[in-house]
Parts: sequence; structure tokens; C-alpha cells
Amino acid sequence: MIYLEIIFLEYLFLKFYFNKIQFMEPIELDQIDLQLLNLLQHDANISNVALAEKVNVSPPTCLRRVKRLLDGGWIERQIAVLNTDKLAALQGHGLTALIEVSLDKQGSEALDAFEARAVAHLAVQQCWRVSPGPDFMLVVQARDMPHYLGISQTLFTEDANVRNVKAFFSTKRAKFTTTWPVLPNRPH
Repeated sequence: MIYLEIIFLEYLFLKFYFNKIQFMEPIELDQIDLQLLNLLQHDANISNVALAEKVNVSPPTCLRRVKRLLDGGWIERQIAVLNTDKLAALQGHGLTALIEVSLDKQGSEALDAFEARAVAHLAVQQCWRVSPGPDFMLVVQARDMPHYLGISQTLFTEDANVRNVKAFFSTKRAKFTTTWPVLPNRPH
């Protein structure tokens, strides 16, 4: 129970933080800023000196610009993307489920309540509100089918407001990326 309270508090903090970012004075991005964003989204471990060289600015200027992008909320967070094949050799392949969820009541309180419940669950990797069709699309990672069953009971059957669930299980991940096309007309 304490764990769920901590997750909920983290959710409230993030919701407040991102709402705060939306009301910040927007910064105008130039071509150098877009180049920085593009380079950092492909390799956040690049040194400031190497990054500065790639965009043809001095290292102090580069550092100031990256800090401005971070402070402005253009860079949400820096993470490590793990090699799923190596993890699979260690832990087993597991299941990836793409799940459509339709709620019985779609009022803002009901939608917010289900969203908070979904994003608090560690197995939920992504949670999207969608339209038309289902109310939510979830990407869920489970160790195996019994683990998925437990997840589905927690998220879907314990909540009387869930009307319909349709799960699709991945047989192969053909593409996965975390990048966003920030530079126009340039494939990367």
C-alpha cells in the first residue's frame, strides 16, 4: 500500500511539473537547437566538446544551449535503452502485450482515474489515450502468461469501470525507436 502511495505521489509531482512546463514562456529554437536535440536523442552520452564540434559552436555556448533546452522542458529525461536480446538471454523473452481498453464511463474523472492506475503499474511501459475506438492503448511487458494474468486482474477486472479489453501479443518487434524527427527532410 505504501508503494502505491509513493507511485501516486510521483505521478502527481510529474503531472504538476509538466503542467508547469506548459505555462513557461516558450523559447524559440533555431537550427543549432534542433541539431542539438537531434544529436542528443541519438546519443545522450556524447561529450559536450564533441557535441559542440558537431554543431560548430564553442563548448561553453553548447553547454548553455543544452541547459536552456533542459530547463525549457525540450529534453524530458536522459535514459539508457537496454538491449532486450541480452536481457532475454538472462531473464527469458517475456511477453509484450498491446492492449486496447474501453471504459464504461468516459468522464474526465473516470479517464484520469484509470490513467493514474495504469501509469502507476510497473509493467505498463506506455499508456496512450486514443480516439476513436478504445479509450486507452497500453504497452505492457510481462515475464510470462501467469504474470500477464496478474497484471490484467489488477488493471482490468478489479476496476468495475473497465468495459472491454482486447490484448494483442507481440511475436516480433520489427522496429523500436525513441527518436523524434526534429530536422526537416533529413533521414537519420
